[in-house]
Amino acid sequence: MEYSQKVMEHFAAPHNVGVLENANGIGEIGNAKCGDIMKMYIRVENDVIVDVKFKTYGCASAIATSSIATDMIKGQPLSEALKLTNKAVVEALDGLPAVKIHCSVLAEQAIKAAIADYYRRQGIDPTPIVGKIDDEHYTDEGCHL
Repeated sequence: MEYSQKVMEHFAAPHNVGVLENANGIGEIGNAKCGDIMKMYIRVENDVIVDVKFKTYGCASAIATSSIATDMIKGQPLSEALKLTNKAVVEALDGLPAVKIHCSVLAEQAIKAAIADYYRRQGIDPTPIVGKIDDEHYTDEGCHL
């Protein structure tokens, strides 16, 4: 399997790894049978993601997509972070092997889950803002370790 230089860089030295103790939004997406589980922690102030961390259990692509996705949303207003697509994550990594595209979807959905959690903690129904969190795509058939 061929990985881009950027994927290897983010896998070898991922950015924003860890638990954010003062997080006010936490989202977890994944499939324990498959092995890829992604947990995103965000700290939001004045509708801006001022800090973000992640913990990912998974393959090189899962770790790399988590790393670059956190870079892409840090400092962004929630409205902009919600626009982050898995396609943008793949492009930022200079591509992913076809069997690893699901990892970029996982990153997108983990961010949405963390933002949804933030809104819930504020007493706001996140569904009209965030939409449905799609964990359905992530089945055993979509798993390629």
